[in-house]
Amino acid sequence: MPKWPVHARIDGPIVMIGFGSIGKGTLPLIERHFSYDKKRFVVIDPEDKDRKILDQRGIRFIHQAVTKDNYRHLLTPLLTAGGGQGFCVNVSVDTSSLDIMELCREIGALYIDTVVEPWKGFYFDPKLGPEARTNYALRETILAARRKRPGGPTAVSCCGANPGMVSWFVKRALLTIANDVGLKFKEPKSREEWARLGKKAGIKGIHIAERDTQRAKQPKPMNVFVNTWSVEGFIAEGLQPAELGWGTHEKWTPPNAARHKTGSGAAIYMLQPGANTRVRSWTPTGQAQQGFLVTHNESISIADYFTLRKGRKTLYRPTCHYAYHPCNDAVLSMHEMFGRAGAPQEDVHILDEHEIADGIDELGVLLYGHKKNAYWYGSRTRKPASSKPTKWISVAASKCRCLISARSSARTRTGRPSPADPDFSRKTSTSAIRGSSEMCSCTDPREANKCKRAA
Repeated sequence: MPKWPVHARIDGPIVMIGFGSIGKGTLPLIERHFSYDKKRFVVIDPEDKDRKILDQRGIRFIHQAVTKDNYRHLLTPLLTAGGGQGFCVNVSVDTSSLDIMELCREIGALYIDTVVEPWKGFYFDPKLGPEARTNYALRETILAARRKRPGGPTAVSCCGANPGMVSWFVKRALLTIANDVGLKFKEPKSREEWARLGKKAGIKGIHIAERDTQRAKQPKPMNVFVNTWSVEGFIAEGLQPAELGWGTHEKWTPPNAARHKTGSGAAIYMLQPGANTRVRSWTPTGQAQQGFLVTHNESISIADYFTLRKGRKTLYRPTCHYAYHPCNDAVLSMHEMFGRAGAPQEDVHILDEHEIADGIDELGVLLYGHKKNAYWYGSRTRKPASSKPTKWISVAASKCRCLISARSSARTRTGRPSPADPDFSRKTSTSAIRGSSEMCSCTDPREANKCKRAA
């Protein structure tokens, strides 16, 4: 048995909200890389189909949904029982990230999540217009809470694979590009310095370019939505308006695009669903491909982070958006759903490790517009024998990194992932998925045969 590094001790209760694909991927990493009291670990989920995994480990399970009506009554005693600092690991859908985060702040507990999630019904509320349903608007609620109450127990928002790990990829890729194009520079230490380096390197745009090539052993049945991760999560984000960070170099705007009236102004949204919007992109395995322009928090946060301003004038900002090609069964499922006028299929199915014949999940960032044309940097995660589907592994690895970060800075901030040390983030995330992942970089999509692999 390998000896895994233990990065931190959690001295209070751990409450994991949700035990779907990401929860099942995160649990073994917590077991592997943290010391904690197993008797004080609690998992809450409205579904109990995977309860046996917890029973085998002696972990307490509460078969219940966390709702707007019960979250305070349910979570407060769990996160404060027995002394020490509680830790809330939110990997669920249909639970308000903001409300639970602020509850954790009130009771002194740590908090992490993978997305700014609203309460159930938000995405399909007919009273809300397109702008109100954007990730831009959801992100602004977290930023407003941070401005209103700075400091306090650490809360890390939007830290999975994407959003999350891809922010670290962008920094590492930018450093490589700056070296390759011959720039003389010191590694940036501030947000403004990162933006200046992006401008100097000539970065015009950033794709969060992902390709899932996993194939099921059995063909997809009709009227069943099949995916390799949360079907509910994919449908919800797929039906939100398409969104993208909008760069200063852009001379054209889509005719059905709109700008936000408040906030940073770093992004635009389109009056059409992201999963019904196609963009051209590139990944090492898929090569040139069409992906879905599904809205994601990192499309906005990365564009905002790399914005360079002088007073009220914006001098530089790269365009940034997700370009996602899910597994073929999910593409077919989405096509089938839009054929039903956007009505989701009655049956859903998430492929597990026993149902996947082969394939990988390739997630990275494609930085383009510089002298070298384009550069892809990311993670190519294959499914080892008896392991989870690869999308689970990538998200869980990043979640493990954020657990370490939050535990190491237990009373500092509420914020989004933008670590100053992309190397540490890469190393800790890669160690969590050792044996099933490799980092990959390709300097120019036209020279894909020169793709080099590292660590």
